[in-house]
Amino acid sequence: MPTTLRPVAVIGAGFSGTMAAIHLSRLMPERPVLLCEKAEAFARGLAYATSNTDHLLNVRAANMSAFPDQPRHFEQWLERCGLDDLASIRITPAGVFAARGLYGRYLTELLVATLSKTDGAPRLILENDEAVDLTPYDDGFRLTLAGGRTRMVAGAVLACGNLRSPRGPRSRYAISPWDPTPLADLPADRPILIVGTGLTMIDTVAALRHREFAGPILAVSRHGLLPRVHAPAVPWPVPDFPAEARRSVPAMLRFLRAEAARASAAGADWRSVIDALRGVSIDLWRGLPPAEQRRFLRHVRSFWDVHRHRMAQPAAEICARERGLGRLTVLRARVEAVADRPGYAEVTLRERGPAGTSRIEAQRIIDASGVGRVADTDDLLLRRLMAHGLIQPDTFGLGLAVTDDFTLVDQHGGSHRPLWTLGPLLRGTLWECTAVPDIRFQAAALARTVSERLQQGAAVAAG
Repeated sequence: MPTTLRPVAVIGAGFSGTMAAIHLSRLMPERPVLLCEKAEAFARGLAYATSNTDHLLNVRAANMSAFPDQPRHFEQWLERCGLDDLASIRITPAGVFAARGLYGRYLTELLVATLSKTDGAPRLILENDEAVDLTPYDDGFRLTLAGGRTRMVAGAVLACGNLRSPRGPRSRYAISPWDPTPLADLPADRPILIVGTGLTMIDTVAALRHREFAGPILAVSRHGLLPRVHAPAVPWPVPDFPAEARRSVPAMLRFLRAEAARASAAGADWRSVIDALRGVSIDLWRGLPPAEQRRFLRHVRSFWDVHRHRMAQPAAEICARERGLGRLTVLRARVEAVADRPGYAEVTLRERGPAGTSRIEAQRIIDASGVGRVADTDDLLLRRLMAHGLIQPDTFGLGLAVTDDFTLVDQHGGSHRPLWTLGPLLRGTLWECTAVPDIRFQAAALARTVSERLQQGAAVAAG
């Protein structure tokens, strides 16, 4: 069915962009949806592109449905998997956990199903190229792709996912956590250094062994904290925070500790309490005064992350085995300097406590320190949009400034252009915005907002 309507562009085809595009194509069958992705594969992103079956989702399969109104959708999909997929599905006392690569296949099938609609509507168009610029044009934008082509679009959704940090150690021996190159030829007498001790570090350790690196691994971070482990959890009612605990981080922590003690006395534990916060955590974050939000980011964030973003038991067992064998060491330290030498990088570490500084000779350095800030990003599209004045970082520079319906705020404080975002770019506004259980609701809500805005614009133009 031919159409004269300009498409709406979704930039990025990880979970955020894929689900936004699927919902938009359902709500606007008369308008094309242009899904742009610079990587080789759609519906994967960094998170789900791995083929290592030890790279498990850190959320139970029971809570990984892509659709908020079909809570068992992913579980039912897993039930239809064949024998070849058994290695990618781990049944633990805390629940079922799937490999991230298998989840990527699930998302790919959802995307293919949308592309395969045969009712004649334009639906969904895949653009395998990097979006490098958006410039205002009439009521929409001119979208420029890295290959030089341009497309006129009625609006755009930024679904860039987690940004990489440009502040990692500079060395010719630095490699990506997701680099698949075998490492069996590296000698076993010098370590590989991992900067960061969160979930990416856990995956990296499994990947290094899979890539046949036989030497020691040293992981460092400011606090040296490891993600906590999932365990069987019973439902716990949403805590009723008193007014003081909603306005003060110390009061909030005191209340949560008391709530965890109540849960323990009732046969549950702190995990049940943390899980019960999912429905109210955004309101709690947004209700804190800016000074208290800064206090949280400075003093509590690392501790919150390891309790909220837990690892599956099989991943914890790999980590424990490596530490028990003395092949993985975790230090509270930061990288103070890096100097490349022939065959290795000399890294100066500043350890916390009386140990002071130490030097190691690292064969490779892997930055697993977490998500980058929008204020520091070297992402070409975001830098150009900021230069055009179309977007601005949020108060803390973590993500982008938005209105309540995820419309992006420009550098003059306006939000009149058809430009939206979702997912990790909402960190400073919502805080809880990086996991599938959070983003699936955002994708459905955002699609309604976008479709209503563009349909209203089309009606005005037709009138």
